[in-house]
Amino acid sequence: MTDPLDPKGLIREAYNIEGITDAECRSIFLDWALALPLEEDTSKAISALLERYGSETHPMTQVLKAGQAGMAAPRRRGGWRGRSRTN
Repeated sequence: MTDPLDPKGLIREAYNIEGITDAECRSIFLDWALALPLEEDTSKAISALLERYGSETHPMTQVLKAGQAGMAAPRRRGGWRGRSRTN
């Protein structure tokens, strides 16, 4: 049965990998975020995953917390996309 919060089992597997690095966890997190259904509330999904797996010493926990904090404070895009055109 597929877990709706972790459709590919990426987060679960990350917590099972001994010696996983921060960089590997960030890559897995990105893959997980891209696989999450569009209608899923990402912030709530991260909270649920932290409740389920959140070992304070695991690098994936730190990545999930950073992902959750990043979602709470969206930033304006810079560069040409941030500026409006006037004709």
